[in-house]
Amino acid sequence: MRGNVLRHNLLTALLLGPATLWLVVFLVLPFIAIAVFSVGERAPEGGYQAAFTLAQYANLPARATAFWNTMVLAPAGALACLLVAYPVAYPVAYYLALRAPERWRLILLALVVIPFWTSLLMRTYAWMYVLGGRGIPALLAYVGFEDVRLINTPGAVLLGIVYGYLPLMILPIYVSLERLDRRLLEASADLGATPLSTFLGVTLRLSLPGVMTGFSLVMILLLGEYLIPTLLGGGKVFFIGNALVDLFLQSRNWPFGSAIAITLVLVSVVVLIAANRISTRLSGARRVDLI
Repeated sequence: MRGNVLRHNLLTALLLGPATLWLVVFLVLPFIAIAVFSVGERAPEGGYQAAFTLAQYANLPARATAFWNTMVLAPAGALACLLVAYPVAYPVAYYLALRAPERWRLILLALVVIPFWTSLLMRTYAWMYVLGGRGIPALLAYVGFEDVRLINTPGAVLLGIVYGYLPLMILPIYVSLERLDRRLLEASADLGATPLSTFLGVTLRLSLPGVMTGFSLVMILLLGEYLIPTLLGGGKVFFIGNALVDLFLQSRNWPFGSAIAITLVLVSVVVLIAANRISTRLSGARRVDLI
């Protein structure tokens, strides 16, 4: 009996060992290093100099613009993805989960994620051309609307965010709909509910946890976004990711950059906790209503 337990524990350790080692080496240790850097000082030639001070955290308001842009455009981008996902992508997720034939479902789902097969850099460069002087503004100038500027604006950044992250909003909604008990839809129809009432009272409410998952996933990724603001914002729309690149690679102020990175991690944790609590409440309310 004891031998079976030992073999079971050994097998568990062998299975968990590589993943645990990977997390420790590439997640825990870098985080500890960044935390240590954040309480240090900038060396005279740049980089890190050992010290213990909270001056870097006190200097966070110096990057208030980057924080403001990120805290405004990240939730706005996640909300825009959600608003687009419901009227446009939600029917796609609904059809994939509840209406598509089983043999076509994986193929149709693959079509949703195909944009991820292309580099985000390439797709963003394509938007630079579309929004640049030879793209949409040129067409508008041809019909009489002169001096329309789309590139290097917050609107261009928001558009790039929606285009780049929309699949991440669709997939959680799809998963929540795929798990939907179809008998509830049939019961709603049998009780005389209209398709709209069934959608609002059953389908929509049961998919809210998936909506919250997609919203939090998109928002957390946007908190560290660098490429889209750089290319579509033209240096005029500065995110925290841009500030980190500047501090680590150009000004070489590693302690200040580390303090910003730690703050960003804490904000991400707060977003995760809030999203988890909202999803838990929605799930609890859903179970009570169904009972």
